[in-house]
Amino acid sequence: MRALSVPLAGREYSIWIGATVRQRLADVRRGLAGVRRVAVIADKRVADLHLRHVVAKLDPPPEVLTFPPGEGSKTVGEAERLCGELAKARLGRLDLIVTLGGGVAGDLGGFVAATWLRGIRYVQMPTTLLAAIDASIGGKTGVNHVAGKNLIGAFHQPSAVLVDLEFLKTLPQRELIGGLGESIKHAVIRDPTFFAWHEQHAAEILAREPRVLEDLIARNCEIKADVVARDEREADLRMILNHGHTIGHAIEHLLNYGLRHGECVALGMLVENMIARRRGILQDVTAERIAQLIKQLGLPTHLPQRLDAREVAAVAGMDKKVREGAVNFILLRGLGEPVRLADVSTEEIGAALESVQPG
Repeated sequence: MRALSVPLAGREYSIWIGATVRQRLADVRRGLAGVRRVAVIADKRVADLHLRHVVAKLDPPPEVLTFPPGEGSKTVGEAERLCGELAKARLGRLDLIVTLGGGVAGDLGGFVAATWLRGIRYVQMPTTLLAAIDASIGGKTGVNHVAGKNLIGAFHQPSAVLVDLEFLKTLPQRELIGGLGESIKHAVIRDPTFFAWHEQHAAEILAREPRVLEDLIARNCEIKADVVARDEREADLRMILNHGHTIGHAIEHLLNYGLRHGECVALGMLVENMIARRRGILQDVTAERIAQLIKQLGLPTHLPQRLDAREVAAVAGMDKKVREGAVNFILLRGLGEPVRLADVSTEEIGAALESVQPG
């Protein structure tokens, strides 16, 4: 088992990674003063697979609140319904929510925790690679709006993150591969050595070699925790985590969430790298190396259908990354060298988008 920390001022919390880490939940609960009741928020599919292992050592048994799986559940209406269930269960200010599942469970359950009684404590228990290396760390919670992804939300840090590697054994291969989009992103913005590690261990990653997966998750958590600790509220440095997301979120929204988030991030990186190449910021050889790794790890390199550049630009213009009316792009000068630009035109987006449009 590995233990990492997210050292925020006065609110440091731990990330535990390893097989059967779920058994630490009872200890985490006992370590939080005043907890009387626990509510587990999970999608129905995950609850069927894993809930019994999570609640086995909780005494008294927790309230279990489930929601339909999928991005369609990330709505204000679903959050309101879950809050109604918390009211019936009489969860108080000192009680605890446990989010069990992928990024949707973490975002939705975290948003409920952030807003119920103006904020109660919660523990993240991710069951997907994407959630383990990204969504469960950093305190970003939220739900979607018709105008775009995660536009309604709050910063609310968890009390702990428990990454149990046993959960990943039931993960479909496409979900595992989708999570690798965020892993590549972390590597290209922060750690060229980690990027090379992906290239060297691609086959072992896809084969789910346990030690390799543990190393991958741990390094991703270290990168994300370091960035969050330096800039919790995304005033400056944390914006580098949005590489691939300005375009990726727009693709995800316009395709009605038909692609996985990590797949859209991979496509977003390809488009944003093409913008950087066309501007002469990023060398072709580096962009091609990134594209090759994306392909090597089984992530998509082309859209399933054509998208209109004007629609992509319009959705990007509604994103949380907009500052003072300008859309912020995190592009690359090289591996480990992100740069922020706020003057990317619709014409540039359209030209770069052609690189991933279907033939």
